[in-house]
Amino acid sequence: MLTQPELVATVRELARRRPRVLVGLAGPPGAGKSTLAASLVDALGGSAAYLPMDGFHLSNAVLAALGRADRKGAPDTFDAHGYVALLRRVRDEVDRPVYAPRFHRDVEESIAAEIAIRPATRVVVTEGNYLLLGQPPWPEVAGCLDACWYVALPEDVRIARLVRRRIELGQPPEVARAWAHGSDQRNADLVATTRARATGEVSGSG
Repeated sequence: MLTQPELVATVRELARRRPRVLVGLAGPPGAGKSTLAASLVDALGGSAAYLPMDGFHLSNAVLAALGRADRKGAPDTFDAHGYVALLRRVRDEVDRPVYAPRFHRDVEESIAAEIAIRPATRVVVTEGNYLLLGQPPWPEVAGCLDACWYVALPEDVRIARLVRRRIELGQPPEVARAWAHGSDQRNADLVATTRARATGEVSGSG
């Protein structure tokens, strides 16, 4: 398993080989993907940008209309085709800014075009649960990436993080625990099946 400094060094080496590289961090909910991605971008400096998959959550109104609101976070509650299309633009359109949506946990919705991938960006770090999923169209995500690491964390630590995160967002503790052990756990079990497809593993413990 890579340490975080080793991951930084590995990505820097990839970036020496071409004008722009896309690297991914996959793993279950609460594993520390977003924290690790932000840390990686900070370590790489101004030439790196963070592009989370969560911006492609379907809106709450769309989820309600589809009858999927109680499964928010499952693979079919994302605009996976839109995410793939954006990753391809980021790879190919290096001479102009490419804009992406950002998900806001406090309102559980995404806002369009909040993230700018600029021509000077050499490394784009994306992260999400399903980057390595084998169900179409998710394999097209992995095909856009130069490397993708699986973020691992002990289960008890991961679940405690999820519960704490939901409580901090205002959910009652019993609701937070039910979601972490219910919907989030079903998603985590699915993500775990993708572990062998990763370039390697890195700890999400910070």
